[in-house]
Amino acid sequence: MEEPLCCCEYVDRRGQRNHLAACCCDCQDLDEGCERWLTGKSLSPGTLERIVDTVADRVRIPWFAGAVKINLSLVPPLVLLPVFLHVAALHFLLGLVILTSLPVVVLWYYYLTHRRKERTLFFLSLGLFSLGYMYYVFLQEVVPRGHLEYSQVGTLTCGLILMLAALSRAKKDPGYLPISSSNKRSSHQGLSSRSVKGGSNGVATSGAASSRALNGEAKGYSRMSAEEPEGVKKDWCAKCQLVRPARAGHCRLCGRCVQRLDHHCVWINSCVGERNHQAFILALSFFMLTAVYGITLTLHTICSGRTPFVALFYCPGAYSDYSSALSFTCVWYCAIVTAGMGYILLIQLLNISYNVTEREARLALRDNAGRRLLGGLVIDTGQYNRGFLCNWSHFLSLGSSPPQRSAEDIV
Repeated sequence: MEEPLCCCEYVDRRGQRNHLAACCCDCQDLDEGCERWLTGKSLSPGTLERIVDTVADRVRIPWFAGAVKINLSLVPPLVLLPVFLHVAALHFLLGLVILTSLPVVVLWYYYLTHRRKERTLFFLSLGLFSLGYMYYVFLQEVVPRGHLEYSQVGTLTCGLILMLAALSRAKKDPGYLPISSSNKRSSHQGLSSRSVKGGSNGVATSGAASSRALNGEAKGYSRMSAEEPEGVKKDWCAKCQLVRPARAGHCRLCGRCVQRLDHHCVWINSCVGERNHQAFILALSFFMLTAVYGITLTLHTICSGRTPFVALFYCPGAYSDYSSALSFTCVWYCAIVTAGMGYILLIQLLNISYNVTEREARLALRDNAGRRLLGGLVIDTGQYNRGFLCNWSHFLSLGSSPPQRSAEDIV
């Protein structure tokens, strides 16, 4: 029987027992990379990725039952956001440059992770830390000025708590379809018992089931389940090896099929599906109301006598002292984030009004099968649209009862 791990020990990705004190030892890839760099040689393919994986595996903190691994994507927002905001508060031009660059950097990182199909906690960490840090600045710099009432601070705090509660609910199961072991076992037995013929492209198929599975994954063809009546559309997922109901989809980042999949949201690091779509909309709504209210209170305090919209663009005393400059910088940061989240909420509300998911809209654009409405803000596929009231009634009833056959499943 192995001895339990002490607080500074851990089991690495190769299954070997290591100690935090040896975090800088025994890294052949790093030694090779440094040697090649000193001699002016280029790195061999895959060396940089292996170095990053090794560093990420060794960044840990001591804990009771062994050192706990720290996700590196959590760290940058915690360190860089306060630094950038405090530097931006030093001068108007610095604030302009930094607040303009931040959205560009975030969008670039999103494009990078989306192209690599990687899951990351960067956006969730950025969102949660931004909320906490903005609330801290509000309490430290705005409230002590004495222009706010306790009821206003309490209202802002309650809005923040409600938003976090809705966000916690949105982080739960979005409606993952269960992968039965019998499907996996029968699929494996079917593949091993049949003769396998290799194609010219190197892909082996066996029998009609495998052919339909490959076609269903590659081209999105639908297949009919033998147990279902004619007219009910079902899709076969070759990766999960299951027959999924209408409007379900496979998330490449989560590796699971989700009921009524809308999209994978990087801000909550989870899919938005049938069971958490309502909570997702609720979290966005609470965020919008709380952020706008907090921006209004702050601008009324540091730019009294002007409306919030005018004060946002013209506040002569904003840089008279560092406290006002930091508050004004945070207001602009909140305004940029709120504008982005407001656009997401608007698209979501329009999609709900037309009973179309984000995934269905993208597929309709790809296949040229939908109508662009409202200047391209929404794509109406016409497949599930039953009118404004019926669409919202259907959305509000999501997840309230076990999935049953409905008129939307029949196409």
